[in-house]
Amino acid sequence: MSKVDFKLNRAGVRELLKSSEVQRICMEHANMTLQVASGSSSGYVAEPRNYLERSGAAVRADTCEARKDNYDNNTLLKALR
Repeated sequence: MSKVDFKLNRAGVRELLKSSEVQRICMEHANMTLQVASGSSSGYVAEPRNYLERSGAAVRADTCEARKDNYDNNTLLKALR
């Protein structure tokens, strides 16, 4: 066996995690989750999130009805793929 020495380029990874491409991919996943969750109740929203070290997206219950639906049925958890 040969030993492979691998050194991660931290600045490159940080740049990748903050890129618009990663933000787009995160929003695609959030929108797919939103479509599944919205089938049981309206009132869910998907929004982009920008953290210090990375980009992301979140789906959350925005109305009281959606919060109750999520609380009773775990809608968002079941909608994740």
